[in-house]
Amino acid sequence: MSIMSNVKRAFAVAAAAATLFSMTACGSSNADSNTESDSSTAASSGKIEVVASINQWGSVAADLGGDNVEVTNIMTKTNVEAHDYEPTAQDVAKFGSAKVAVVNGADYDPWASKAAESTKATLVDAAETADIKEGDNPHVWFSAKVRSATADAITAAYQKADPDHKDDYAKLNKDWHAKEDTLESKIKETSAKTAGLPYAATESVAWYLADDLKMTDATPTGYAQASANESEPTPSDIKAFQDALKDGKSIRMLVFNSQEANSTTDQITSAAKEANVPIVELTEQMPAEYSDLLDWMSALVDQFANA
Repeated sequence: MSIMSNVKRAFAVAAAAATLFSMTACGSSNADSNTESDSSTAASSGKIEVVASINQWGSVAADLGGDNVEVTNIMTKTNVEAHDYEPTAQDVAKFGSAKVAVVNGADYDPWASKAAESTKATLVDAAETADIKEGDNPHVWFSAKVRSATADAITAAYQKADPDHKDDYAKLNKDWHAKEDTLESKIKETSAKTAGLPYAATESVAWYLADDLKMTDATPTGYAQASANESEPTPSDIKAFQDALKDGKSIRMLVFNSQEANSTTDQITSAAKEANVPIVELTEQMPAEYSDLLDWMSALVDQFANA
């Protein structure tokens, strides 16, 4: 992770704004034509057109809408970081044609929030549903509280956009919560083993999940602050992390975000392996082998339980 990420993010937001302005001024662009065609198809089928910035929330939106919605995910790959993503004209057009837009918020996908704010779509901001603000940990899909609140907000948006199927959306919401309740029961059961367990993370991606598992964040302060500030940890920060791993007591599990692997994380994971500290490897974006956020979360809980 580099301090340049903040610069890239600023450019991404500016690019989204510029693209949106350009499309508003030039209604005859190809992107507009394609979007109008897609919108007509969605309208003729009677489905609600939904756009989600990331596939995690897109999967929730699809589960809650069933056959009554058409969901488009802007980001679907684990080799692209949402913080730095630069939307295309086609991406922005999808927000313009949608009736419901789902974004992560908390400055994780500012380009998406910017694009959605200038449209008539009902905006669901996942972070805002749980009063999580810019500056807080933005990886909110790992939080049981945020998942539930966001699901309810999406259902409310669907019922507003398509009142004729209000009861259908209520049933789908009930079914979704039943699955979330099963996941939370698994988390509670696993927390009997993980409660108080000191762990460290190369990035605070899964902080909310670890918190739900009642684990203790023991990431060395210097390294954690550098990661939070999106700056490079100093050699002394790295050494402190390695030493904490090697002492066999301070850190009992390492959480590694393989989506942000670099020479620094190589040093950290190598130290963990040498000290026989279990490593839980994960990514920010939902991996391709999963089409459902709750299935992915359940698999991650299994990793924590078995590490």
